[in-house]
Amino acid sequence: MKLPRQQRREQILARATEVFADKGYAPTGLEDIAEAAGVSRMILYRHFESKADLYRSACDRAGERLAAATGDELTESTVGALVTWAAKETAEFRLLFHQAAREPDFRADIDTLRAELIETLRHRMRDLIPDHRWAKWAAHLALTVTVEATMTWIEVGGPDPDQAVERITDAVKAVITASIRH
Repeated sequence: MKLPRQQRREQILARATEVFADKGYAPTGLEDIAEAAGVSRMILYRHFESKADLYRSACDRAGERLAAATGDELTESTVGALVTWAAKETAEFRLLFHQAAREPDFRADIDTLRAELIETLRHRMRDLIPDHRWAKWAAHLALTVTVEATMTWIEVGGPDPDQAVERITDAVKAVITASIRH
């Protein structure tokens, strides 16, 4: 079935995200993605210049969707929004925080994303944590705890999402509390 160009691109990105999240970048061939998307390699090349372009586009799309799901404000509901998004969009979450972080050719992009997230967290924590060094420490650790706890939660089968949100939020609060001790 012929889809409009933008719909076809989205279909390819969705299937590519799943394949890349499962297999990683290097072992994945364009044939794997074409087969998963139900298109030919020629169709892939109409939308993307190369496998690297497709991978980067899938990562960019996942990052944009993560930002849309979690919003701009750091609130009690931010962790819940991230866990809910990760449960719904597991492949995108795994692509961003598991596979892309391991790929030498894309590591810099993910490091930039992490640095931006950490800086955003640090900026939002500045009123709670006056010492900028402890605020930066807390931001690093809060992001790491949130991502790793969510990844592990997914890997063990995603039991009770509400409890997961509560427990991950408690862990992040503990990081913040530890950073403001005098």
